[in-house]
Amino acid sequence: MDSITPTKLRDDIYHILDLILKTGIPVTVLRKGKKLRISVVEETASEGKLSGLKKRKLSKGDPEDFVSWDWSKEWSEDK
Repeated sequence: MDSITPTKLRDDIYHILDLILKTGIPVTVLRKGKKLRISVVEETASEGKLSGLKKRKLSKGDPEDFVSWDWSKEWSEDK
């Protein structure tokens, strides 16, 4: 099924959508001389609101332990 009319889509929309999901093959609907494509959009687990964040090294532990760390190596007036 390459292309269909809007009437065919309306008559059998659930079957057509299930077929697209099952096969992954997109369907083109011809409407007023224009082509509209219905296809599956693959989403990955990494997509979401936080997906654009840069990965950073983190330290795990008790927050009170961080207070006693010597941070002098991290602070430099040269930077």
